[in-house]
Amino acid sequence: MKDNKIRLQKFLSECGVASRRKAEELIESGKVKVNGHPAILGSKVDPKRDKITVRGKKVTAVNEKVYIMLHKPRGFVTTMSDEMGRKCVSDLVKDVGVKVFPVGRLDRDSEGLLIMTNDGDFSNKLTHPSSLVNKTYRVTVEGDADEEQLFKMQQGIVIDGRKTEPCDVFIAEKRGERTVLIFIIHEGRNRQIRKMCEAVGLTVKRLKRTEISGVKLGMLPQGKWRPLNEREMRHLTNITTKGKEE
Repeated sequence: MKDNKIRLQKFLSECGVASRRKAEELIESGKVKVNGHPAILGSKVDPKRDKITVRGKKVTAVNEKVYIMLHKPRGFVTTMSDEMGRKCVSDLVKDVGVKVFPVGRLDRDSEGLLIMTNDGDFSNKLTHPSSLVNKTYRVTVEGDADEEQLFKMQQGIVIDGRKTEPCDVFIAEKRGERTVLIFIIHEGRNRQIRKMCEAVGLTVKRLKRTEISGVKLGMLPQGKWRPLNEREMRHLTNITTKGKEE
């Protein structure tokens, strides 16, 4: 008889509950149950036979997959709920029609392009390190940035005991007492650009993500979202097919 069982975190991700990594956190925190019993990370389930719940609510399969881009404003955390009562990006996409979650993240003080979806497999592949997805940021720093500082960041900076991958950093313009830099990186470490700048003596005043591997934010107003168009989806799908699943 055919085995229909799949890993629990993969099932949750495919159902649009959260990204696979976040699903693992939910399981470890005891918020997921299978047939009334607390779930164990790495266990397998049969979606047709087992009853899976998250925070007491039954999980059902996703019928329609949705892919959108959001212009995240500063002051919002990239999560669907927050125990501290902070504003979440979920507040900005309530009218999408289905529950979507962020692909990757932008810290609370950052703004710009955020892709959201209910397709966990797509999200997992797009954020997997093997996909090497380039992300472009427009970063305003205080004062001047010299060639030595740029070179150090381009070559890699040791953050939390590990060196960042080589990246592109260049000056876009100077505005009085501030300098606008363009960063193109494919990593997604926590507050990476801010820490890189801090390590070479630069203070970030504003950070905005403008592009994810060819998909551009454009003129989308802050706090607004729109569906990804056919060209954008084709481009991102081509990238994710090259990535490896965890």
